Amino acid sequence: MRNLIASALLAMLILPLGSVQTEAGPISNACIKSDRKGASRSMCNCLQSVANGELNRTEQKLAASFFKDPHKAQVIRQSDRRSHEQFWLRYKEYGQTAAALCNQHS
Repeated sequence: MRNLIASALLAMLILPLGSVQTEAGPISNACIKSDRKGASRSMCNCLQSVANGELNRTEQKLAASFFKDPHKAQVIRQSDRRSHEQFWLRYKEYGQTAAALCNQHS
């Protein structure tokens, strides 16, 4: 919960007046290159902004790989590896935060 509040506060600082400005990152790049219907530059940049506050660079690269290979997310989620379990918990929190903050960019 504390991370969600911190992310919301971070987003208010990063996303003034509804605009999204962020440097390119692995998630925004993968999102923009994807063929997803809702993949606007604004949405992809918002997803990256949230990722910058929720996930480290290695985790961002792993999450970005899900755009190209969605089944990989299922493999990671079902993995018995402790590192995958820890990543998945952070990734779920990232997803909830991104959904709450980036919905208006679709």
